[in-house]
Amino acid sequence: MTVKHYLREWTEQPVRNILAGMVGTFALIPEVIAFSYVAGVAPEVGLFASFVISVVIAITGGRPGMISGAAGSVALVAASLVHTHGLQYLLLATLLAGGIQILFGLLRLQSIMCFVSREVETGFVNALAILIFSAQVPQMLHVSWQTYALIALGLGIVYLLPRLSAAIPSPLVCIVVLTTLCIAVPMPVRVVADLGSLPTGLPHFTLPAVPLSGDALLTVLPYAFAMAMVGILESLMTAAVVDEMTDTHSSKRMECTGLGLSNIMAGLFGGIAGCGMIGQTVGNLRYGGRGRLSTFTAGAFLLLLLVALHPLVARVPVAALVAIMIMVSISTFSWSSLRDLLRHPRLSSAVMLVTVAVVVLTHDLAAGVACGVLLNGLFFSFQVMRMVTVTTQDSPDGQTRTYHVRGQLFFASASLLPDAVDFQDATPDVIIDLANAHVWDLSAAATLEQTVSRLRAHHRLVRILNAGPHTASLLMKLGHKELLS
Repeated sequence: MTVKHYLREWTEQPVRNILAGMVGTFALIPEVIAFSYVAGVAPEVGLFASFVISVVIAITGGRPGMISGAAGSVALVAASLVHTHGLQYLLLATLLAGGIQILFGLLRLQSIMCFVSREVETGFVNALAILIFSAQVPQMLHVSWQTYALIALGLGIVYLLPRLSAAIPSPLVCIVVLTTLCIAVPMPVRVVADLGSLPTGLPHFTLPAVPLSGDALLTVLPYAFAMAMVGILESLMTAAVVDEMTDTHSSKRMECTGLGLSNIMAGLFGGIAGCGMIGQTVGNLRYGGRGRLSTFTAGAFLLLLLVALHPLVARVPVAALVAIMIMVSISTFSWSSLRDLLRHPRLSSAVMLVTVAVVVLTHDLAAGVACGVLLNGLFFSFQVMRMVTVTTQDSPDGQTRTYHVRGQLFFASASLLPDAVDFQDATPDVIIDLANAHVWDLSAAATLEQTVSRLRAHHRLVRILNAGPHTASLLMKLGHKELLS
């Protein structure tokens, strides 16, 4: 990335990016508070972390326009550590997680995203949309009729205002109008202050009050690694979604290292680790926040709201935030995927549905994506395995039988070769022709060697013809150079 390109990511459409980032801030507050309780920490731990992460990753990250903060999946991983060892161990785990993510980026391991298929990405997005909507349901149960009226009014503003003017993001107008209405006409509705105590001061530099011993490091290392992997996975998945939505490219390696630096800074200022948040990111993009300035504004405005405008933020009705998040969940869900269930191959649809089901049932995005990738790999291996064929051809004099192997031989398909060979046949000479085959791994090479050994045990003269360089290399590694003709 050139300096000119980097500066352009900061300066393009500044007003639009600032306004979109402000909307992202209001979307951050309720979820971050909720995620803080999931992790068992005070709301200020998640809120300060979101401020630090957004500001730092705006400078160091590789995906402009992406909102990052204290996320639910990381909170789920951290919860058991907090419950058993306390906040200070969580801060140490956050620092280690950031270090792991930086190492991940420096080693260019972001290429693992190549194994995440389109079906898994669609399942990831749909599951997130469902989780975003389900997170709003508790705010709509056992509430007054005025709450429902405010939600309906908020949705009306969010969806109808853009038809009149798109100068100001409609969610921001929704928040201002509903807050003003609730202040002017007091009514029995929940406000942001009811979600938890808000911080009133600035975050300060701190180091984890944990003895730096081997036992302490061994205690937090598994949690730190899990937090790092979940954060990387969600951030890279979110970045991939943004790339598609904006028809642009981003540096996944830079995003990994930027996330690591952000989490280290978050830990040094008493915050929990975080990652990319697709719900807030989609909302940011929807209202024109495609530059680094929108990400920076989301964090900076969050601190401004919490400190300078604390009394006003506390009086924002939760109904306004619910209306915005409902809009985000609806726009996040891939509605075309429902139609594609009947049009796409059944195995592809099954991968998408399994990804959604696992995420929704476990509330663990990493688990859902891992299951989707594993299932997709199994289906792919099964399909490639079915493409392997072995045909036979006998010489006119009946002295030679040739097995023509076609397809990709690897650990899953290699067994098809010995199954196709007639070991009881009396033909003295046997040729295994690999001209149209490729041997990929040692398992397939070992199966090939075993097949030859079994034929020779029946006193057959066996030759392997047209073995490619890779196949020859694998056979030589197994110590069977003599098999090659």
